[in-house]
Amino acid sequence: MPSAGLLAHRKGQLCALLALLGLYAAQLVGALLPQVPLLIAASAGCLGLDLLVQQLRPRLLAFLGRLRFDVTARQLVRDLIVLVGLLRLAEPGRWEQAALVGGLLAAYVTHFACQLVALLVRRDRALPVLTRNVDASALGLSPAPPRILARQPGRRLLTFMVPATAGMLTATATREPLWAVGGVALTLTALVLGTGRLAQWLLGDRRAPDERTVLAWLDAWLAAYRPTHAMYFSGGASSAYQANMWLGTLAAVRGRPLIVLRERFMMQKIAATDVPVVCLPRVAHLMVLERSPLKIMIHPANSGKTSQVLRIPSLMHTFVNHGESDKLSSCNPYAKAYDEVWVAGQAARERYRLADIGVDDRDVVEVGRPQLAPIRPAAGPPAGPYVTVLYAPTWEGWTDDPGNTSIMLAGERIVRALLADPGVRLVYKPHPMTGSVDPRAGAADARIRALVAEANAARAAESGHRRPAPEARAELARRTAELDRLADGVFRPDADDVERMLAQSVPEPGRAEAVERTQEACEAAYWAAVPEWEHQVVDGAVPGLYACFNETHLLVSDVSSVVSDYLASEKPYAVVNTSGLGEDAFRAAFPTVHAATVLPPDAEGLAELLAVVRDPARDTLAEARAELKTRLLGPDEPPSLDRFDAAVQALCARAEERRTRRPADPADAAEAPAREAGPPGRASAVPGAADTTVANTDVDGPAGNAAQAGNAAGSRAGEPASPESSVSA
Repeated sequence: MPSAGLLAHRKGQLCALLALLGLYAAQLVGALLPQVPLLIAASAGCLGLDLLVQQLRPRLLAFLGRLRFDVTARQLVRDLIVLVGLLRLAEPGRWEQAALVGGLLAAYVTHFACQLVALLVRRDRALPVLTRNVDASALGLSPAPPRILARQPGRRLLTFMVPATAGMLTATATREPLWAVGGVALTLTALVLGTGRLAQWLLGDRRAPDERTVLAWLDAWLAAYRPTHAMYFSGGASSAYQANMWLGTLAAVRGRPLIVLRERFMMQKIAATDVPVVCLPRVAHLMVLERSPLKIMIHPANSGKTSQVLRIPSLMHTFVNHGESDKLSSCNPYAKAYDEVWVAGQAARERYRLADIGVDDRDVVEVGRPQLAPIRPAAGPPAGPYVTVLYAPTWEGWTDDPGNTSIMLAGERIVRALLADPGVRLVYKPHPMTGSVDPRAGAADARIRALVAEANAARAAESGHRRPAPEARAELARRTAELDRLADGVFRPDADDVERMLAQSVPEPGRAEAVERTQEACEAAYWAAVPEWEHQVVDGAVPGLYACFNETHLLVSDVSSVVSDYLASEKPYAVVNTSGLGEDAFRAAFPTVHAATVLPPDAEGLAELLAVVRDPARDTLAEARAELKTRLLGPDEPPSLDRFDAAVQALCARAEERRTRRPADPADAAEAPAREAGPPGRASAVPGAADTTVANTDVDGPAGNAAQAGNAAGSRAGEPASPESSVSA
């Protein structure tokens, strides 16, 4: 059953379509009767609605395009109807008719010419490599052309045709054909000038450098920067959080870090960082890393494109995942394709051993969870009048398992129970991918949001519930704008990927520390700007998940990495059991539940849990949480960041050792003994040199990828199943 939001969206699309068709019909009636006021009103309304649809209903535009009724066809029909009315009412002479028809024809020809130029400009500016935090001034990049000319053909046509439409309608009303001729001339002039201006980006210093120049520049930059370790990430727009949680850790370890992305849109999804970012969309260009000094790749997630980088024999790879969870996705068979698997603690090591998926226990390294440092430990019972409860359900996952998420079977009951307690303040933070697979999850999310809004309205109506001063909201807006500026998230509207690459050059010294301070100040401003009694729905970047941890006294969640991370605070938590298992079997199946309160789908026991939070003397699970924290996340000493750093250095050393042993290519391998005995020839150990058998084999698909992954996995033969994602949270 479609969600309420989806139904409302479809209803809006249908209304817009019917209105558009109705205006066309009214326009035709006005032209044939003829009725000048009806023709003018319908024509203006039809053009205005089309412009509005361009902005607000892109899916409707796609549907009309499939019906071969795209923007050009719609504008042409409007012009023809207005022209019919003009011919009936104004009765233009032959030369005026010729000027009108010829001018309109020339306008459409120029529009298509502009389309061709725009296509050439976009192709020219589609660089094989995109970068961030890298000085790309040597490439001579230019700012982007106006967006309406290069990337908005529909809006360009509608906007530039306004003078022609207005002129013809004016001529119809005044019965003076010169108005129409003048309007068409203005439209044609605007299109010619716009096409000429756009063509400037194909000439001279505004033209983008060619592929060979860009790749040579990247080779030189990699040779000069000499990266030691990189994070590799590929995924959908909503999966960027999986990489963002590792940014601080990546930058903190010794060496020269790098971030390697595969999707162009992901360049702006990666959060603020000073680490250089390189996006290599094509497999052929990905092989530039083979010639670089880079030693290891760190993978926070699996994806279909992971196997493409595993084929590079000069690199070693480790899987760190993006969270510690008891879900099967946390011990995916794909993991055996990596040289090492880094986990938080002993529980994850045991998870791989019990799963028996081919991961050698010697390749599992316990590194803790370095990014959990900002989480503050429990500070006793709530000091104020409210117990702040975080309900953070995970998403529905790729399978039909009802135990994946509680949001569909139990979410509304949990939220209703929490909202019914006058001493509870709810913070609802759904998973970013909620509803992406099962529409029922999206529908449940929408209903929960409605419940929260209704509860807030009821509380606001009560006496004594005041909102913070306007200064607090102004401070939040100021801090948010400052964070956007520091994070390189503010660009002029016309900017494209190339202009962003030019603008996002080497960051100023100290920017990372400034971003961290501003992030903390922004999150503090958020909580100061909302009333302490008001329930919150958190679905943006601010506040982050860990800031929500620090603000709340109790977590209600599912079997996910959120539970493991929350254990760092040692605060009470509850896990919702929608798996169909009995409580004992549920606890036995999922180690993260051992120190939790298990809630059934009807949320029974939630009131007792709230009483425990208010009176810690009744908390019988505190010791169990402390023990489970160590088992899941590792010991407090040495610090997790130190262990992670040591793992990076050790794997880099292994990669360097293997690189020095490995011949540069098969021919060198055959000639190695002769070179040792005779005069020195070409060096047998060239940093970054490729095994041509692997590097030049562009085999796609599961079989080819698995074969290439086996070459990259060192001593283990990997046969990854190439899942689209390995989401555990």
